[in-house]
Amino acid sequence: MPSTLPDGDPVPASGRLPGSALRGLGERPFGFYVHVPFCVTRCGYCDFNTYTASELGPGASHADYAATAVAEVRRARAVLGDADLPVETVFFGGGTPTLLPAADLVRILGAIDEEFGLAPGAEVTTEANPESVDRAYLAGLRDGGFTRVSFGMQSAREHVLRVLERRHTPGRAAHAVREAREAGFDHVNLDLIYGTPGESDDDWRASLAAAIEAGPDHVSAYSLIVEDGTRLAARIRRGELPMPDDDVAADRYLIADAMLAEAGFDWYEVSNWATSEAARCRHNLLYWTGGDWWGVGPGAHSHVGGTRWWNVKHPAAYARRLAEGVSPAYAREVLSAEDRAVERLMLELRLAQGFPLAEIERPPVVARALADGLLEVEPFKAGRAVLTLRGRLLADALVRDLT
Repeated sequence: MPSTLPDGDPVPASGRLPGSALRGLGERPFGFYVHVPFCVTRCGYCDFNTYTASELGPGASHADYAATAVAEVRRARAVLGDADLPVETVFFGGGTPTLLPAADLVRILGAIDEEFGLAPGAEVTTEANPESVDRAYLAGLRDGGFTRVSFGMQSAREHVLRVLERRHTPGRAAHAVREAREAGFDHVNLDLIYGTPGESDDDWRASLAAAIEAGPDHVSAYSLIVEDGTRLAARIRRGELPMPDDDVAADRYLIADAMLAEAGFDWYEVSNWATSEAARCRHNLLYWTGGDWWGVGPGAHSHVGGTRWWNVKHPAAYARRLAEGVSPAYAREVLSAEDRAVERLMLELRLAQGFPLAEIERPPVVARALADGLLEVEPFKAGRAVLTLRGRLLADALVRDLT
């Protein structure tokens, strides 16, 4: 969730949605994203909408946050009316959601269940920094209805964590996975970052090996992005660190795919691998396949029926609006049919299931991509165009050509 909000159209004080957004409501999968914007310290590479205690200022606090988030859940019910909307996925992200007491996260989840109802077998995930939880905390989440936890491991090498300004020790993430298993979580993800300045191929292999050995059923691996305005960007600009290299990042991706595949992980999205279909992140799949979701929290983005909106950025402004009975939305946009078609191609082509070949409107680009080994056609997937391994390395460029 970027810290800079885009411009858009005004949102009514009530938060009322256009009629086009409400048509078909309930026919598409529906989920909630809950943003918890608190961190103990700000990592040097992070550009998310998060706040340390010294940055928070008056008008917002950890202690009041659950009540404020619950107020937005109640407002979501009022805006969406009485449509039957069983919630299939809930994802708590941040920031560091687990800086709040487990009871607060459970309280927010309980409000979602009370207002909308959780679908049978709903997936409920929270992100967590490894050092922010212990077995008792995780057991509280599991008992409260959470089904999945995602730990920010990033690396198993101390010098890499130091460049990223991560606080946990190299072995802490693996220990947190064991604690989550002991608390009853069947589904555990580890997030990794590759391409950090100073990281070698051997460092990356060691991180992958440590992640695999820890025993998660899902691994996400992302190339380091240097965001403007971060401390990492400033250090690179001053020449203290080298800029990440695209060719190195491509090599690291190939290493990741090979090691994860050998360990029984299959890719299902360009940056995500799982040991089974049940282990895949259903909340992210909801995003990638055009579902509806309501984003709770400052800066959180929502999407319902082709209308996208985003909340005010600062926790104090967010809390004030809800206390005044006003929508916390900052602005919105109504996507055109063309916008939605482009977005669908952009997201679905990154999935292992691919995209229907017949629906891609640029045959010469498709022909060239097939000839260049970036795409293959999977007859057993009803003629869908699927990225090859090489295509995954060039996915962003290919999508731009196809749109």
